Amino acid sequence: MTTMTDAALAEFKMPDVGEGLTEAEILKWYVQPGDAVTDGQVVCEVETAKAAVELPIPFNGVVRELRFPEGTTVDVGQVIIAVDVAGGSGSAAAAPAPVSLPEPTAPEPEPAPQGRQPVLVGYGVSEASTKRRPRKGDVVAAPAAVTEPAPAPEALAKGNGRPLAKPPVRKLAKDLGVDLASLTPSGPDGVITREDVHAAVAPAPEPVVTQAQVQAQSQEPVAGASAGVQDGVRETRIPVKGVRKATAAAMVGSAFTAPHVTEFVTVDVTRTMKLVEELKADKELQGLRVNPLLLVAKALLVAIKRNPEISAAWDEAAQEIVRKHYVNLGIAAATPRGLIVPNIKDAHAKTLPELATALGELVSTAREGKTSPGAMQGGTVTITNVGVFGVDTGTPILNPGEPAILAVGAIKLQPWVHKGKVKPRQVTTLALSFDHRLVDGELGSKVLADVAAILEQPKRLITWA
Repeated sequence: MTTMTDAALAEFKMPDVGEGLTEAEILKWYVQPGDAVTDGQVVCEVETAKAAVELPIPFNGVVRELRFPEGTTVDVGQVIIAVDVAGGSGSAAAAPAPVSLPEPTAPEPEPAPQGRQPVLVGYGVSEASTKRRPRKGDVVAAPAAVTEPAPAPEALAKGNGRPLAKPPVRKLAKDLGVDLASLTPSGPDGVITREDVHAAVAPAPEPVVTQAQVQAQSQEPVAGASAGVQDGVRETRIPVKGVRKATAAAMVGSAFTAPHVTEFVTVDVTRTMKLVEELKADKELQGLRVNPLLLVAKALLVAIKRNPEISAAWDEAAQEIVRKHYVNLGIAAATPRGLIVPNIKDAHAKTLPELATALGELVSTAREGKTSPGAMQGGTVTITNVGVFGVDTGTPILNPGEPAILAVGAIKLQPWVHKGKVKPRQVTTLALSFDHRLVDGELGSKVLADVAAILEQPKRLITWA
């Protein structure tokens, strides 16, 4: 990720983020020429087709040149910043090891458990790199220190019993939710590799956004554009890149790959709305995100448990149906740069409070633009809440690789026949789109009917679970 053009200048390249991504847009520089930087300091924010993340630099020195301005899309492997690693302050010269070997040949010790900066997959450090890699005090850089940095971290890793793995591999494992201690290393000297981490998780489709979300996105104000004609400006062109570019490509691929079927049901959710209010007042759930979406999510999970055949994927190469005995529940979330679908891993195994906690974290992280690429991988079914835009229903397009997507419409007071009389009731419309290669009409109807039945009589969350 770095190159040395001379003894004093180190060049930092746009890292290979993996997962099939080949470029990223520089959104913001946090440093300027002349600024001192330290190992692990975040120098810029970039956006890939999956997420916006912050990028740390792996050495100490003084910034000499920023090769690209903000707003530029840069290919992986291009130099984006040059740093003078010898002409800076004494503190910059105090840790020479990363200068000659920015990617250590020996695994680094695991960082202390604390908050971490969101970074690109396969590349990252903790917020305070000094916790992970102790400084060498006031020792002046010497050739011996430059050529032999590896044994010290290797000894630390072996001595404390932690699994051997380089920092990028540790970051990848954290993003994908993989416990390094549970892996069998395949690298030399028992080092866990990137391939070992990927092998521990099931193959996942590229994260995408659904058609209902694209429809909702059209209601968002676009920078530089407003209703009507102003100052004689009749047209505005908006470059399509990043998340929105990936969304467009994914929707076209999904629409022309999987045979879609959509079914609808309108249901009285008055009892569910009353239960939401009761749960909000429950002391055990105080501080958690309790709303109708929480109970819709739980209802869908129970419906999948009752109809497990719907949790599947189509393997085109092998011409096989892959049954999945777990649910990674995707939730459409609005972000500053578009709509994305992060998912809750193993949602089927979570209690209602655990599901509420996961939903709250998912939504807040997405709104802050801090969702990691790993959080958007491996989804098995999705919920899109078009009701928040006042929409009654829609015909959502499947996320590629997923068997079904549930659209939840607006909940409104409507006249409804209840116990033989017409009364105002809280009513909503649900729409379930499914892949007809995997799900026939009977199975799709059963799942949708089960979700509706639970929302009409939420006590079924107990009797059916």
